[in-house]
Amino acid sequence: MTGADSRPILVTGVTGYIGGRLVPRLMERGVNVRCLVRDPARLQGRHWGQSEVVTGDALRYETMAAAMQDVRAAYYFIHSMAEGEGQFAARDRQAAENFGRAAREMGVERIIYLGGLGSQADVLSPHLRSRQETGELLRQSGVPVTEFRAGVIVGSGSLSFELIRYLTERLPVMICPRWVKTRAQPISVDDVLRYLVECLETLQSVGRTLEIGGVDVLNYRDMMLIYARVRGLKRRLIDVPVLTPRLSSYWVDLVTPIPNQVARPLIEGLKNEVVCRDGTARQLFAFTPLSYEEAIRAALRRTESGEIETIWSGSYSSFPGTGRTSVTLKNTQGMIIERRQKETSVPAASVFHTICTLGGRNGWIYANFLWQVRGIADRLVGGVGMRRGRRSPSELRVGDAVDFWRVEAFEVNRLLRLRAEMKIPGKAWLQFEVIPKSDSGCLVVQSAFFEPKGLAGLFYWYALYPFHHLIFVGMLRALVKRVEGSWLKE
Repeated sequence: MTGADSRPILVTGVTGYIGGRLVPRLMERGVNVRCLVRDPARLQGRHWGQSEVVTGDALRYETMAAAMQDVRAAYYFIHSMAEGEGQFAARDRQAAENFGRAAREMGVERIIYLGGLGSQADVLSPHLRSRQETGELLRQSGVPVTEFRAGVIVGSGSLSFELIRYLTERLPVMICPRWVKTRAQPISVDDVLRYLVECLETLQSVGRTLEIGGVDVLNYRDMMLIYARVRGLKRRLIDVPVLTPRLSSYWVDLVTPIPNQVARPLIEGLKNEVVCRDGTARQLFAFTPLSYEEAIRAALRRTESGEIETIWSGSYSSFPGTGRTSVTLKNTQGMIIERRQKETSVPAASVFHTICTLGGRNGWIYANFLWQVRGIADRLVGGVGMRRGRRSPSELRVGDAVDFWRVEAFEVNRLLRLRAEMKIPGKAWLQFEVIPKSDSGCLVVQSAFFEPKGLAGLFYWYALYPFHHLIFVGMLRALVKRVEGSWLKE
């Protein structure tokens, strides 16, 4: 990045999809990056070198001043879509007002915001209306704002891409509501990031609202059929006029990893055309965006190779009720702890590597059928189930989703702690520790922690204990057996 201004650039939403990908790209350009996050532990495992991390929450104005000290520009990627109907817009409004006020008072020269496409002439969905209202509130702060408006963002792990991918992959015949005929202008996530990076040096973009999209204008039917063609799939789409957004969201909840609380505001927005009507962005930035098919192929290459930088479910708000408060393990009265351990002659690093591959498509080594049954039961009561999988088949970092768990603590070759995010009457953790022995090999310690909530919690624990005992005993044995078998082959 040219220029002598070394003041930091603030990036919010760094645990989310766009923010988590933008930070390394800014650093590659020589930008001094400061990350704003509610829980710094969520950034463990990110290889972001000398980036500065500050703790703060846009919903708490008093935490903003320190984050914006000496900042010359700030990227705003804060969104609360998963908070539920009637809640996300109010939270987005409060966060934007706090952020804009703090930016003005601390002398921030510019805010860069990624919002949503949609014509003011239409009756916008609550989701799109909130995205555009956020941009307006940031402008009302008096700080110059560059607002990019995008529609469908196509990239490995993006919410829009996952919706199209899972529906097309899993349903040879799709019953489609009217929104499949709505036009959109999909854009590759790489092109979105390029706009966001290059706008720092594109002074003509200051104070403007810029609509960005790819080279193709397609309806959602076209997008699914193009995806099917790229994947070599034959798919049939049948139009029906009776599927409401609520019914559609339940259907999406059933066949994709996206819960209905997130799917519904997303689907409500699909009735609105998200097409660029202003070509200013293409004039100011000297590059041609990818076509939709090129974006699909790039996303699939990253998905198949496991090189997924961020995934939509990694953010705080990807599932309602799971991200607002960071719960940590405590030794409190009433905590039920079940610990098992087993020695092995295999080095700690090899054992820990295998532990880090648990979940997702890799499965859980032992009794996978019972894990799937537990996931189905969780979904029936409104939980996340097993649908989220994992970002990478072999790499973990704090904040990653692993089926119905979330990585809460991670220390390389020593400790992995997973916090349960399924619907249960209490709080639960599954922890693995690998302790090297003085001679050779290591001790593997597997611990299950449960903090029951009332009598219902105690009943839950003891009613399911026979199954937990079977699964956890078998998993530890299978884990050690696998690492020893792999070690002998080497």
